[in-house]
Order: sequence, then structure tokens, then C-alpha cells
Amino acid sequence: MLTFSTGNILMFVSGTALTWSSPELPILSNATTSPFKRAITSEEATWVSSLVTLGAVAGPFFFTYLADKMGRKYTLLSAGVPFVVCYVMLAFGKIVELFYVARFILGLTVGGVFSVLPIYAAEVADKNNRGSIGFQMGCGVCSGLLFSCALGPYVSVMVFNLVLAAFPLMFLILFPFIGKEVPHYYISINETDLAKEALQRLRGSQSNIDDELGEIQRKFKEEEQGSFSEIFRSKALIKAFLTSVGLLIFQQFSGINVVLFYGQILFKEVGANLAPELCTIIIVAMQFISSFIAPLIGERLGRKTILIFSAVGMALSDASLGAYSYIKGKEVVNMESVSFLPLLIMIVFIVSYNSGYGPLPWAILGELFPSRVKSIATSVATSVNWLLAFLITKHFESMLSAFGLADYFWFYAACCIGAALFAKFYVIETRGKSLQEIQLELGR
Repeated sequence: MLTFSTGNILMFVSGTALTWSSPELPILSNATTSPFKRAITSEEATWVSSLVTLGAVAGPFFFTYLADKMGRKYTLLSAGVPFVVCYVMLAFGKIVELFYVARFILGLTVGGVFSVLPIYAAEVADKNNRGSIGFQMGCGVCSGLLFSCALGPYVSVMVFNLVLAAFPLMFLILFPFIGKEVPHYYISINETDLAKEALQRLRGSQSNIDDELGEIQRKFKEEEQGSFSEIFRSKALIKAFLTSVGLLIFQQFSGINVVLFYGQILFKEVGANLAPELCTIIIVAMQFISSFIAPLIGERLGRKTILIFSAVGMALSDASLGAYSYIKGKEVVNMESVSFLPLLIMIVFIVSYNSGYGPLPWAILGELFPSRVKSIATSVATSVNWLLAFLITKHFESMLSAFGLADYFWFYAACCIGAALFAKFYVIETRGKSLQEIQLELGR
């Protein structure tokens, strides 16, 4: 629907922020091309790269609070402003400390978008198209990831960031007219007539909304705003929380952020047969393409099945890349004839990730919780995800030096096996189910 598609521009912008460091770090590390008139140090590079994830740790709490106080629509609108400001700062900044500030604020906003937009998506959708909207979020992120990787290596830092600033500016122009507030917010502030109008706009003027509006009203009457501690007083909510956090933890320990944040460095280390920047573009392009394939199977196979196949595909890819790196490092076999393998393996990895463990944890996060605890549960789960992302990206180079590529990827392969087992034996199927049906199954 047009309402969500316009809001999904923010997912595109968030994607550009996540892969920003992959093309920009080589430029900043070159004294000739760096806007600082010097090459940044490796320590500065890790901070420039990872501060976006550190900022994202705090973002969910701030933006979900705003979502409850001023509504989903205006909270999303407020997220567009720092995106514009930060990209302009990065375009004209001449000292690395300014880049630190801009990257941290970008992360704060990305964390907010990743927590509020799934809530918005779950509340504007009916139960029959929640899955397709969830996959749209994945498509939005992937297109942003690809845009950064494809443009960044070939233009100056100033031009790159000014182009990126144009997208949140476009969102700020369009969303006030196209975006719609959700009825859930109006009911929460006792504006029933506005809630009815909002739901009618979302479902169409010819749709009968009485039953759906009555169901939303009933839920809000039954549910008072809950606290974080309430989650641990209900079997259903405990399982919902552990499911959400578990999926996001396994998402991080698949190795995805190593590819997104340090793509060019990674391909240089592994010795691929193409230029590192081209390898990164191909990988992210495959992620973008697969984001259109995933919705075709998502509503047929169900969330649970897709998560299992996704994790198995990532485990095989990580294990294979580890084996390749181990054999190459021993220098007992000439690997020149198969130097295409790292790129091929990473294509399999990225398609496997983007078919399941990439978009589905965020979609499921918006489906598992009743309204009274949805904001706080989403904030905590999302913050755990970003905290792990920060630790992984900040210490990538030190971990790589300490353990080597082979052990590094074998560790991620073991984590992906754990992700498959978690999806198989713990995660419930949510496809086509109402919140009440989901809560009943969680409580069994």
C-alpha cells in the first residue's frame, strides 16, 4: 500500500547508513582522497564504522517513546530530519570528530526506524498482508545497502553524502501528504472518531471496518500500558520476548555485518579474483534481487520453514569460506584457479540471509506482542541487536588478527547451526494468524 511504501523510504535511507562505511573507509584511509587531508588510522576507521551501531542501541527507546506520545506518523517524520542533517555534516565535515558525531546520530535514527517502522507496518496491515509488508521492509533496506555500495567508490565524499541526503529530504516532502496515522494511536488517546477515519482511509472507502475497529477497541480496553517487568509474568510474553531476542541475536552472529560494514576489506583479505569494491557491489546486488524473491515464497512456506533453510544456507556458506581461507593460508595448494569461490560462496550466503534471517526477525517482532508491551519489548530486543552489532563491527579487525579468517567464519557457521535449531524447536509459526491466535499458541 502507498502509505507504507512512502514510509519505507526510511528503510532505504537506513540501508545507506549501514553500508556507508564499506565504500567510504578506503577513501578516508587515503591521504589524497580523504577530506581530512590525511589518512585516518585503523582505530579511527573502526569508530567511524561502528558508531552507527552504538547509536542504534539507544534509538529504539527514544523513538518508541515518541511513537506512543505523538503517534507513529509524526515520529517517523521526525526521523527524517536527523538523516538530512547528518548526511550534510558528512558531506562538508573536515575533521574526523564531526564524522563520529554524525555517524552516532545516524545510528540513533536507524535504531528508531528499525523499531518504530515494524510497529507501524503491523498496525497499518491486516493479518493477510503482514508478511508481504515485512518483506517490503527488507527490500527497502537492501536497496539502500546496494545504493551506497554502488555509488560510494566512484564519487567524492561530498557528492556521495549530498546524494544520500536527498532521499530523507524527499521523504519529508511526501510523507506528510501520503502517510496516515494508525487507528491504534487514536484509540490510545480516546479519539474514537479519528480512529475510525484513520482505519477507513487505510482499508478503503468501500470496506466494512466495524469488526476490525471493534477488535482494536476491545484490545485497548482490556490492556493497560505495561512495563518491561510485565513480560516476565506471562508464559506467552516470556516466549515472545525470547523468540524476538533470540532471532535478532542469531541474525547478528550470522556474520552479516562483517560483509556489510567491511565488505571491501573482507574481499581483499580473502583474495577474491575481482576488485574488492566490485565484489561488494555484486554481493549487495544479489541481496537486493533476493529481497524480491523472498516474498514469493514467504506466504507459501511460512516463517518457520524459511528461517530453517536460511540458517542452513548461511552455515554452509560460512563453513565453506572458512575452509577456503584455511587451505589458502596453508599455501600447500595453489588456489588461483578457484579464486572465484569466495564471491560465489558469499552470494549463496547473502541470498540465504536475505530469504529468512534478514527480514523475518523484524517482521515477527511486530507480530508477537500485544499493544500494552509492544513498544518496550521492541525497544529492548532491538537494542540488544544493535549492541551486538556494535561489538562485532568495532572489534572486527582485532578479532581477525587474533584468530584469522578461517576460525572467524567457522565460529559464525556454528552460530548459524544454532539459528536453525532455534527456529526448528522454539519459534512458532505466525503466518496468517491474529494476535490472539499467536498469544494462545505462545502460552501453551
